[in-house]
Amino acid sequence: MAGEGEPDSEKTFKLLGILDVQNIPCSRESILYGSLGSLVVGLGHFLATSRVRRSFDFGMGGFVLTTLGCWIYCRYNHAKLRIQQRIIQEGMRNKILYESSDFDPERKQNSNLGSKS
Repeated sequence: MAGEGEPDSEKTFKLLGILDVQNIPCSRESILYGSLGSLVVGLGHFLATSRVRRSFDFGMGGFVLTTLGCWIYCRYNHAKLRIQQRIIQEGMRNKILYESSDFDPERKQNSNLGSKS
């Protein structure tokens, strides 16, 4: 009976207290790819030069660039998908509205084909 009356509140992970990683599209993938990019760039630079501080700087730069690159690419594709969905929904709505009416484009095409023959 301890759980009765309490709403199911799922804990979300907020990065730096502002970025809700669970609910914002593309944030999780961008952070994961950014961390992998920073590891690769930082470790690669360290193995090449053996300079710790400079390798850390390169790793941070790799994180920022990889995260922003993945974020922009993913958000662009997400926006493009939403626009396509909106166009399809509008087309379906118009199809339902115009079906069997005088404004139906298919009906006009069929009547034009019948009169030409």
